Amino acid sequence: MERAPLFIAEASSNHGRDLKRALAFVDAAADAGCDAVKFQLFKIERMFAPEILRLSPKHRARAEWELPLAHLKPLAEHCSARKIHFSCTPFYLEAVAELAPYVDFYKVASYELLVSDLLTACAATGKPIVLSTGMSTMEEIRAAAATLKAAGARDITLLHCVSAYPTPAAEANLAAIAAIRAATGLPVGWSDHTRRPAVIERAVHHWGATAVEFHLDLDGEGAEYAAGHCWLPDEIAPVIARIRESLVADGQGFKGPQPSELSDRAWRADPSDGMRPLKHVRLGYKGEAA
Repeated sequence: MERAPLFIAEASSNHGRDLKRALAFVDAAADAGCDAVKFQLFKIERMFAPEILRLSPKHRARAEWELPLAHLKPLAEHCSARKIHFSCTPFYLEAVAELAPYVDFYKVASYELLVSDLLTACAATGKPIVLSTGMSTMEEIRAAAATLKAAGARDITLLHCVSAYPTPAAEANLAAIAAIRAATGLPVGWSDHTRRPAVIERAVHHWGATAVEFHLDLDGEGAEYAAGHCWLPDEIAPVIARIRESLVADGQGFKGPQPSELSDRAWRADPSDGMRPLKHVRLGYKGEAA
């Protein structure tokens, strides 16, 4: 039976620096059937060059999206209570150490794929690493994977990703999942920005995505929801449930009577006369109670 993928809910910056709202993302992800919930740890002065911040009010405004360090411990504790993995993306080098006591795995964003020092620091912790590959060439992906392995990473999952928010379904290029897997020998999943159930299901069932990450909002009020790439809980929950149910239906790959049909075997047509049930059952048949 094919294993169900790891479902990762990306809270992104939709928490609005509100701890109560951030904790609600943990609950929403757990209730939707996710295996993990992920946040982002960044500081805009460490993310964008000074000349960009000086000239761009839009980028300066992202300071309102920063996750307070004080939220990490209560988020990790609430994830533990809800039996869901806690992950966070470090966007500056010191963030790796700041996250180390709390995260179950690191997630490295597509935009930081070229930053070898960040990859090396994550790998050196010994924790699992999930790396998105949006915008990347295969050469860049191989180099990033090699950097992680050389730094000691042993549990690496790559995510095929298209860094467009939202991504047109026609540009999802899901076949790249198999191409990246073949090129690196690593498990490969899908980071979804399409908000289309059919795309996620195709990624899992046809291309064997081992993880599915998606952006989540609680109520359509999050900072990133208007862009069009965030799922709401009641949209993604049935997709996850449908995928899990369909994978259970695969079975173990042998042909033999299933427990639910064993009682009917005796009621097959007897080969001697083509009549039901088998003759030995007829001999002992007492009739049905009225």
